[in-house]
Amino acid sequence: MRTTSYYPVLMTGDVAGTKAFYVAHFSFKPLFESDWYVHLQSTEDRRVNLGIVQGDHETIPEEGRGRTSGLLINFEVKNPDAVYERVIAAGLPILCSLRDEAFGQRHFITKDPNGVLIDVIKPIPPSAEFPELDSGWQELSVDIT
Repeated sequence: MRTTSYYPVLMTGDVAGTKAFYVAHFSFKPLFESDWYVHLQSTEDRRVNLGIVQGDHETIPEEGRGRTSGLLINFEVKNPDAVYERVIAAGLPILCSLRDEAFGQRHFITKDPNGVLIDVIKPIPPSAEFPELDSGWQELSVDIT
């Protein structure tokens, strides 16, 4: 199978509010909008997309309907410090404060209005007890500062 696109779709009870959150705080813009589905794209990198769907919409199989739970979204960025300051100024909850991890990440964790965790990450050199990460990871970073 050759995948031509990949993006998460969050199920929510508040499509408009969830859209507003990602537009205001994580530099997304709507590409498609309806009352039950919104497709967002990063304003910095068109390859970064996010869908938002009404969790009880008829297009969702009954057994899968509801809200998204147990999900952690990673945004790799060039400057997590700037994003952290912006998120704090906006009053978003901080579940894990900005810090360097020995395994090679500088990051913090917040959450969206649905409880979806958002980990804002920058790869950094790991400490001596961890092997060096492949430099290809650095190419994945998107600047949302």
